[in-house]
Amino acid sequence: MSPEQIVEAALFASQTPLTARELARADDALDVRRVREALAALREHYDTDGRAFQVYQLGDGFQILTRPEFVPYLERFDSVPRPPTLSRAALETLAIIAYRQPIGRIEVEEIRGVASTSVLRTLQDWELIEIVGRGEGLGRPLLYGTTPRFLDHFALQSLDDLPAPEDLSVALVRAEPEAPADEAAPREEPAAG
Repeated sequence: MSPEQIVEAALFASQTPLTARELARADDALDVRRVREALAALREHYDTDGRAFQVYQLGDGFQILTRPEFVPYLERFDSVPRPPTLSRAALETLAIIAYRQPIGRIEVEEIRGVASTSVLRTLQDWELIEIVGRGEGLGRPLLYGTTPRFLDHFALQSLDDLPAPEDLSVALVRAEPEAPADEAAPREEPAAG
């Protein structure tokens, strides 16, 4: 068997992304370099042949997935698994955690302005977030962070692939202490209208 065939078989059989190191365990003749070469060859082969699937890098791992342009055809089948549909509340909470992690429930609720316990539980059930530690405050509150599945769900290789915080809503950017106002400075008057 060629390295490409071995890597392809492992990726095809796996329901989760596999790292190059994990793929190298499939055969004694494989190492990380050979796996990466096989992955590149498979990508090129799938592109050349116009296949409906491709090898995608998700986080540190690789997975064979259907190309996005074929998703509408697959939506007609109940047997094709679908990723969870995230509500607005779940997306808001997930964004806050992704940009401010590690973060506690109380801080998430302060930013969102509403209780978030059930949303946090749902995101944990979907394995998009996890408990990453405990805070230093009263009662040592649980702190949340994103998981590798979060990266997979949004097709990110790392958190560095997220948009820059300065390009987002002010609520996600950490508040900086304001400089004391100069009392002698003139106040702006509202425009007459």
